[in-house]
Amino acid sequence: MVSLSDEELERYSRQIKVLGVNAQKRLKSSKVLVVGAGGLGSAVLTYLTAVGVGEIKVIDKEVVELSNLNRQVIYDTQSIGIPKVDVVTKKLRALNPNVVLKGYRLDILKDDISELVKDSDIIIDCLDNWESRLVLNKLAIRYSKPLIHAGIEGFYGQLMVVIPKETPCLSCIFPKPPKGIREIPVVGTIAGLLGILEVNEAIKALTGVGEVFKNKLLLVDLLRTEFTVVNVRRNPRCPVCSK
Repeated sequence: MVSLSDEELERYSRQIKVLGVNAQKRLKSSKVLVVGAGGLGSAVLTYLTAVGVGEIKVIDKEVVELSNLNRQVIYDTQSIGIPKVDVVTKKLRALNPNVVLKGYRLDILKDDISELVKDSDIIIDCLDNWESRLVLNKLAIRYSKPLIHAGIEGFYGQLMVVIPKETPCLSCIFPKPPKGIREIPVVGTIAGLLGILEVNEAIKALTGVGEVFKNKLLLVDLLRTEFTVVNVRRNPRCPVCSK
């Protein structure tokens, strides 16, 4: 197992009191693939880096736009027009130089990301459209990689963890992609909250500490500050995960 330097022991000292040294070492030895560097991705990437995940790969094809800045808090006005993966990797290396950050300006609907999926321990879905999300779901099932999903719109969000062969996949619950919206209306706070919840599940799955949110769907309504948990089951006829 990897070792922790004196600097890392001090950097992570507060969470080591909760997780333990061995769990921190497991985080350092882990590789996480984050697909999407928008509102969800801003929170996910920042906290994965801060907690000390050893290698983080991020995929996003977009450049920063002014309309991103209400929720994509990893960027600033000076980032406008620059590829998101370039901004992210530069900023987060400054946050935690112990973490290896790799950015890929790819389109999941056009480019083959199979090797990136295979070379990761966990995949985190920070996408904003169902067409791409279901492609990622298929890849996670194909290569037996846990997939942490979140989706947001307005004041609302949802969270689900897919563990191949153990839990439903996204296609079990959403056999037909929900109708897409070109520009999803969203309040920045829901992106931050759901992104942090995704990282929390990743921490538990990577370290073995706590209980992963399996076979459940979390529905979040921030207008009423309500959290609803729905039990979900695998579809034995799911064309993606039933084989």
